[in-house]
Amino acid sequence: MSDPDTDPGDVLEELASLPTLAHPTASPDGSEVAFYYDASGRNELHVLDVETGEHTQWSDGEVPRNARWFVEWDADGDRVFFHLDDDGDEQNDVYAIDRDGSVEPVVEFRGQTVLADVGEDGQTLLVGSTRDGQMNLYSHDLESGETTKLTDYDRAARGGLLSPDGERVAYATNESDDFDNLDVYVANADGSDARNLELGETGAEATPVDWGPDGERLLVSDNSADLTRSGVYDRRTDEVTWFGGDSEEQPAFFMPDGQRFLAVRTREAAKMPVVYDVGSGESRELELPEGVAGFGLAGDAVLGDDRILLTHTTPTRRPDLLAYDLSTDETETLVEAEYGPFSPEEFADAEYRTFASDGVPETPQAAVEHDPYDTLEIGALLYDSGERPSPLVVNPHGGPRGMDDKAFDLYTQFLVQQGYSVLQVNYRGSTGRGRSFVRELYDDWGGAEQGDVATGAESVLDEYDWLDADRVAVFGGSYGGYSAYWQLVQYPQLYDAGVAWIGLTDLEEMYETTMPHYRTELLEKNIGTPESNPDLYRERSPIQYVENLSAPLFMLHGVNDRRVPVSQARLFRDALAEAGYTAAAEAGEAGDYEYTELGEEGHASSDIDQKIRLFRLLADFLDRRLGTEPVVAED
Repeated sequence: MSDPDTDPGDVLEELASLPTLAHPTASPDGSEVAFYYDASGRNELHVLDVETGEHTQWSDGEVPRNARWFVEWDADGDRVFFHLDDDGDEQNDVYAIDRDGSVEPVVEFRGQTVLADVGEDGQTLLVGSTRDGQMNLYSHDLESGETTKLTDYDRAARGGLLSPDGERVAYATNESDDFDNLDVYVANADGSDARNLELGETGAEATPVDWGPDGERLLVSDNSADLTRSGVYDRRTDEVTWFGGDSEEQPAFFMPDGQRFLAVRTREAAKMPVVYDVGSGESRELELPEGVAGFGLAGDAVLGDDRILLTHTTPTRRPDLLAYDLSTDETETLVEAEYGPFSPEEFADAEYRTFASDGVPETPQAAVEHDPYDTLEIGALLYDSGERPSPLVVNPHGGPRGMDDKAFDLYTQFLVQQGYSVLQVNYRGSTGRGRSFVRELYDDWGGAEQGDVATGAESVLDEYDWLDADRVAVFGGSYGGYSAYWQLVQYPQLYDAGVAWIGLTDLEEMYETTMPHYRTELLEKNIGTPESNPDLYRERSPIQYVENLSAPLFMLHGVNDRRVPVSQARLFRDALAEAGYTAAAEAGEAGDYEYTELGEEGHASSDIDQKIRLFRLLADFLDRRLGTEPVVAED
């Protein structure tokens, strides 16, 4: 916790302004690392000299304010490609910047365009784009400027990878009748002769991850055996060798020798890197403190024959950029996280805890009644603010296929600094627990997973008497925003306030207005189509139950959001007004609900000014509606 004499507004701004590094990407020869960094107050592209430790700012306002999308080097290591959109709307074009700061557009399409891979020939880019509707793959020739469409699927094609010789392309898509399915394909570089490798069973998900240096082997992931595992597919024999299987693991990239590959192993709420020997199948975790370690893009995390690039963070320590030597297990800090006026000791650590849930909490339901589901062990993270008694903010994660882990979370620490304890629940449907746990959410949005969230809140309120059951709020963004809406209308007796940020409210309208690949990969995969499942789309839409709202609600939504369009918030706002609820005339005034649209912003933002704006709005609302009343213990 911060000094009680410190102005809360100062703490809020200082937290939001802590310099953040994003998307570190090693150059082809491993001598440099490109990354986004906002120490100047604005997101800019920086390049680090690995040997000297010096980093230089290449851009001066040309890159996006929001560091959502990754960067990637060209084949010669002279330029860096980045994604540029209009005020966070994610309708990206691909640009390039060189060492002199010169910027030029490279691929400009209508819709969302994402750089999938850079060919080693220096001439070819593989991009995914919604130019023609659905997300498909295109080959772009840098010299001629010509673009060729390689795939034409009804469902999204993703994970595109060019082989080292440029003769083949690997990707994932789904041509089956099973919405849950995802297969790995390999085609010629022009898209012809595409072949489904049939690596996993129908209904499972397999994806390509990295080509081996010889171009004959392909690193893949698959969850046919429930827990995601790594595989090495050999084109010469048409066989795959599987690795792991005892823990949820996501393969990352081959080492230059082709005899080793890296993966990330999930263990409860920690994510730790693992190195595998392809020949023997043996593996070992890297020697790092328990927390969350991550790599950049496949193959763009190699600094040398044995050195790799990674980030490492814990709940109380912000991400450091490290070089790790696989031969000695020694680490070198390339860019150390900055803490400004704070220290790691001032941040709240995460207590990992579990509870049993059958998806039906004790709290009375006001929306959709359910019989008990299968009882599962649900994991959660609890952050203690130190206030006594402490109000509680329940903070469901987005996705829904995401998870809360033991990484530094700025939003959590912001809430803790304001005096709120925070609970994050990895409800059924979250990643990190295998395919069967994810599938618990299929055809059941707004069902058992929301019961898990409410049960998690009940469990900590019952166990810790220092939590104030009369001051409980729910706050979430994206699918977490859907959860916030749904918790408030399904379990109104549990909450005293709620904040729904960029959340879904009307599932059928969402289906009609979101981007095509979100329609197929998010909605159809989880709950089918409105035509095939009309009752579920209607029944699990929070907008159907506005009359159940009994706690003050704050709705925030970016006007440029193309994932969850701002119409989702506007519809819910209008439904509240029609139901007779009173809106606050201005921010800070009383009313049943408050509503703010965030200009120049899409589906959340990492921009410092925009984070400060959001933090101020959240702090003001929660203080007025919930408040903190710290009690000093007597000696």
